[in-house]
Amino acid sequence: MGTRDDILDAAAEVLRTQGFARATTKSIAQVAGYSEAALYKHFADKPALLLAVLHERMPQLPGSLKELIGNPGSGTVRGNLTRLARTAIDFYVEGFPILVSLFSSQELLIAHRNRLRELNAGPHKAQEGLIRYLREEQKLGRIRRTADVSSAAALLFGACFQRGFEVSFAGINPSAAEHDAYAAALTKTIYEALKPAAGRPDPRSTPARSERAG
Repeated sequence: MGTRDDILDAAAEVLRTQGFARATTKSIAQVAGYSEAALYKHFADKPALLLAVLHERMPQLPGSLKELIGNPGSGTVRGNLTRLARTAIDFYVEGFPILVSLFSSQELLIAHRNRLRELNAGPHKAQEGLIRYLREEQKLGRIRRTADVSSAAALLFGACFQRGFEVSFAGINPSAAEHDAYAAALTKTIYEALKPAAGRPDPRSTPARSERAG
């Protein structure tokens, strides 16, 4: 950890709690334990700080998608979707106050959009990854072949985004158990539209140990 990392961590905290409009470079520097001059040695201005926080301090859903779902055919589809939904909820709940700051300035939004293009990244990448996973599970027979996996992916991420919005708007702080229950209920509903017809269990399904125990 160095000065730049300390400032980035402080900026993420201040932006989450105060929002972009109220946050100042002075308050960020104070939280980090440095002078404002030290901050400007690493960042040109407050918008540059916001962009750095978005790209370096926000969880990356595509990476989480690959890690959580792993190889098609592993675990159970419902269990994999539940873990992904739980990660997405954390991403949106934690990131919503920062993400919404992008829309305070068209210049900020364009700069962020351009940076994502350079990185071949963006909010669509996680959804595209989930669609690919679900299609592979269709090939394995663990998802009904006529199921609309594109809509299922959109519903999962859309509901998780809504969760982040509700929490931020209401100013509430749900417990981890409440987020767990939300993710489980959400994926139960989605999986009902995806699962193969009754009486045709998938022979390649390998439930995770915790799910077998439950």
